[in-house]
Amino acid sequence: MKRETLQAVSLVWVLAAAVALPAKGEEVKIYAAAVVKTPLTAIAAEYERATGNKVTMAFDSAGATEQRFRADPEAALLITTAPLIRNAESTGALRDGKSTVLGSTFAGVAITPGSKKPDVSSAEGLKAALLAARRIAVSDPARGATVGTHFMKVVEALGVTADVAGKITFAANGVETMHLVVEGKADLGVSQSSEIVQANPNALAGPFPKEFALTTEFSLWHRNTISPAAVDLVMRLTGPAGRHQLAAEGIVAPQ
Repeated sequence: MKRETLQAVSLVWVLAAAVALPAKGEEVKIYAAAVVKTPLTAIAAEYERATGNKVTMAFDSAGATEQRFRADPEAALLITTAPLIRNAESTGALRDGKSTVLGSTFAGVAITPGSKKPDVSSAEGLKAALLAARRIAVSDPARGATVGTHFMKVVEALGVTADVAGKITFAANGVETMHLVVEGKADLGVSQSSEIVQANPNALAGPFPKEFALTTEFSLWHRNTISPAAVDLVMRLTGPAGRHQLAAEGIVAPQ
């Protein structure tokens, strides 16, 4: 009898361990704002090597990312702006989940590396830079781009909408914006500071003037019912090593 009891207890512990440990070869699907592409790709690669699981990532503008996540029942993790997540939670579009702040970035002005950096520290300096630019790249406000939406308001406030409109190329997201700038297809770009730094640290001309400053907080959201494999990845993203990787790529950890 004692032997049978011991075997039963052992079986319970084995089953519990199997549930607690991430399964090998499992897929974890992430929808993320392009702002975290470089560090997330590196963290995911290390996670895959360490666990044998696979990470599938889709990057887009902040708004499009949140919409695509909600439309995909297989999606496990969402990384986008904290205000978008809070709004979706308040309307019930995102429910029964948990949100964790990853860090913040600021809206910045980018130039093709090697070209002269304009002084954009004042409203007049930014206005002069916009008027002097031949081609301007920015992520598309129509796709829910945070910086793109803010930039169009700044242009209006500076009174240069008519002068600038014909110069603008709307990119799908910040990563594509920076491709245009770095490749010289746009001589001025506007994007998140992390996207600029990740593309080329020498491309950052500076943040917006203080009266137009924009700091954006990004968060990770997931349902309460995610798999152990997804939990493991969340722990890597939000742990000391993950936050260090994010900070190295311009996503400042919360204080």
